[in-house]
Amino acid sequence: MPPISAEALTLIDSITRDLSRLRGLLQPQKLEVGDPKDPRNKTADGKLSERGVEVCYRMYDAGLTRYAVADGMGISYGAATHRFGAWQKAGGQARSRASID
Repeated sequence: MPPISAEALTLIDSITRDLSRLRGLLQPQKLEVGDPKDPRNKTADGKLSERGVEVCYRMYDAGLTRYAVADGMGISYGAATHRFGAWQKAGGQARSRASID
């Protein structure tokens, strides 16, 4: 059997990543945070509490998009985008998690 070219391996890797992403989109997401719209996730003035920030980060950990986080938490897309940037700066999925209890 002839050796497989680097281009073919790159294509196979790309297809595998795309299929994994598609699988993730089609499977229901299981969040360990309960209801993202829990009143404890926001302060009296409508901003995210420390618990709410952690819930937001855990939604990003689960692979949800900024649109999904905004909708799930009842915040604006701009706020979700801001939190996404903060999540990335904190290390993304490698960050240390805070308690939400």
